Amino acid sequence: MDAKIAKLKEWVDASDNIVFFGGAGVSTESGIPDFRSVDGLYNQQYKYPPETILSHTFFMSEPEEFFRFYRAKMLALDAEPNAAHLKLAEWERIGKCRAVITQNIDGLHQKAGSREVLELHGSVLRNYCMRCHKPYDVRDIAAGQGVPKCTCGGMIKPDVVLYEESLDSYTINKSVEYIRNADILIIGGTSLAVYPAAGLINYYRGSKLVLVNKSETPADRSADLVIHAPIGEVFSQL
Repeated sequence: MDAKIAKLKEWVDASDNIVFFGGAGVSTESGIPDFRSVDGLYNQQYKYPPETILSHTFFMSEPEEFFRFYRAKMLALDAEPNAAHLKLAEWERIGKCRAVITQNIDGLHQKAGSREVLELHGSVLRNYCMRCHKPYDVRDIAAGQGVPKCTCGGMIKPDVVLYEESLDSYTINKSVEYIRNADILIIGGTSLAVYPAAGLINYYRGSKLVLVNKSETPADRSADLVIHAPIGEVFSQL
């Protein structure tokens, strides 16, 4: 076993207060593309840039085009949890992992069995009418065409945080609380480029800050342990 992974395993084995903070790289090994890699959504060609399509302004002004892109590129309902999701759920079951804080919207942590999951950017699995707030299942959205409408006539919106929208204050505050009190903070599968989410790690006060990511991040120099490798590959050895 690699010395760095052995060190991480030693820390994990001795802790009952682990908090995990993850991004798109946690789900790429489940076949869900990220946004900023060479093969990510940001480097594919569309009529509009993905950043524009996934904005609140575009959603309100061009809902037909939004949902065409959303159904084609943002829904991966058949994706299955990988080794990272499953290991985190196992740690929670045995009392090691207190919370998973994720920037992902795919629901794979819950599918793996994790219960204390703080979704900073919402979830594609939840959808609601903007007029009467009636909830709708994601499969209703996926199977439909055009702009999904509620029985009351209102437009249905995915419960995801679009560009120009604010993060949920309860989720942010709860995430800060978990991070501030963590023994070990493991950051995985994120370039730490998306704010305000990436700024949450600044609340960590412990001495075991772990970064697991395929590429370098701005926080590498301040971390106590850095492993540059796919997170599922690393977690399968823990």
